[in-house]
Amino acid sequence: MRALLLAAGLGTRLRPLTDTVPKCLVPIKGQPLLDIWLERLTAAGISRCLVNTHYLAPQVHAYLAGSRFASQVDIAEEKELLGTAGTLMANLPFFQGGDAMLIHADNYCLADFTAFLHAHASRPVHCLMTMMTFRTATPQTCGIVELDDAGVVVGFHEKVANPPGNLANGAIYILSAELLAMMAKDMPHVTDFSTEVMHHLVGKIYTHETTATFLDIGTPETYAQANAS
Repeated sequence: MRALLLAAGLGTRLRPLTDTVPKCLVPIKGQPLLDIWLERLTAAGISRCLVNTHYLAPQVHAYLAGSRFASQVDIAEEKELLGTAGTLMANLPFFQGGDAMLIHADNYCLADFTAFLHAHASRPVHCLMTMMTFRTATPQTCGIVELDDAGVVVGFHEKVANPPGNLANGAIYILSAELLAMMAKDMPHVTDFSTEVMHHLVGKIYTHETTATFLDIGTPETYAQANAS
């Protein structure tokens, strides 16, 4: 399986740190965030990754060119941001007709990706994708999911005041080849995966909950928390 790491964001909430360092390269305990992602994906057997770039792209390119993962990473530089689904659609050939892992790489995540892959392989036959979920202490700031007894998504609650639970969407997905083919045929011009794709898939999204560290490091407070964890 191949993975697309969405790493092109501006990181505005982390300023002034991200005035000079792209968010995907901010260090956590001395290790660039993108390096943590590539290390953990490689350990789980993900053979090749595609990283999209935009903000401070030359820094990301230089890091990747000199990294231990250089031979297994491709780069898709976007002069204008395409959006989460737009980047996916623009790079469908990269996945060679197979399943794809789609990752919002601006989170600090120590999940077991081998277990995630196994969950996807054993998903209910009608499910077209698998979503990683985690428990959050601040559900009002996250996208909260409702599940049926089989662990399939039956409802979304995006950053509402009193969501029904604290099981959050981790914005890490494994998309089946069937889903990618369907998107290519029926949704060729979508730009945002969350708002334009996922609501069509309610009842067809399997979930895998991680109990490992999972933090959105988008603010100075959560960034400090990641470095102290």
